[in-house]
Amino acid sequence: MAQKVLVIKLGSAVITKTNGDINKRVIQKIVSDISRLSKSYKIVLVSSGAVSSGKKYIENYKGTLLQRKVAAAIGNPILIEIYRNYFKKFGLTVAQALCERGHFSDRKQFLQLRDTFKTFWAHNVIPVVNENDVISDLELKFSDNDELATLLAIAFDAETLVLCTSVGGFLDTNKQIIKEVKSIDTTVMSLVKKEEKSEFGLGGMLSKLTFTRLATNLGIHVVMCGLQSDTPIVDALGRKNGTWFHAKKSTLKNRQKWLASGSITLGNIKVDKGAAKAILERKSLLTVGIVAT
Repeated sequence: MAQKVLVIKLGSAVITKTNGDINKRVIQKIVSDISRLSKSYKIVLVSSGAVSSGKKYIENYKGTLLQRKVAAAIGNPILIEIYRNYFKKFGLTVAQALCERGHFSDRKQFLQLRDTFKTFWAHNVIPVVNENDVISDLELKFSDNDELATLLAIAFDAETLVLCTSVGGFLDTNKQIIKEVKSIDTTVMSLVKKEEKSEFGLGGMLSKLTFTRLATNLGIHVVMCGLQSDTPIVDALGRKNGTWFHAKKSTLKNRQKWLASGSITLGNIKVDKGAAKAILERKSLLTVGIVAT
């Protein structure tokens, strides 16, 4: 059987200490799990931590956009070297892949990106992915690495997307982890406090839930989990850790999934009722149905 794709996303809050240094004990557990899972899956590791690793080298760091860019440039080689050393112990090689939002919105670049990752896997290389902060544009960037991980999962038709969180999963009103969620409806969304955001990262539970809904709607299982156990990723896939979000059945073709996720809206059009009906039925939009742009 062909190996399924597994995308694992690590936020800054789960892999860094309070001083911003990478928590190597956590990295060791993650790498051990990934080395074990790499026998069964093609793996993509999306890892934050570059900015938090590099910001201590910037005097009077205030977190401005330019300072974040510089911190990321300093922190990325620090982060990838840590991963390289730990994966080497398991006989695995890592490659750093710095992505931009345009890699997903431009169809040609998107297909080139997919081919590159397939070549990584063909040579038993684990891609460690982060946003290319140095040249990312404020208006054309990922909202956070939850979005980046989700777009990668959709791009490769992943079986499962793992989002690691400092709270251990998706919580109910009593701060207890909900074991499984079959559908992300208004009741589920109401459990999220919009002001919640991690200390080190840009995202939060609202971001994770938003992209979880996108992924599950396109046929990808999502699990939000913590990293407290000795084998946290393995436990998460075995539904022993975190919250399991069930995938919905998707009949969309790969290009349709790309349009539903990776493309960027550049404008708006207004269509008549007949054209709207055709779009909902996944038929072509004819110019005669456009009433305003």
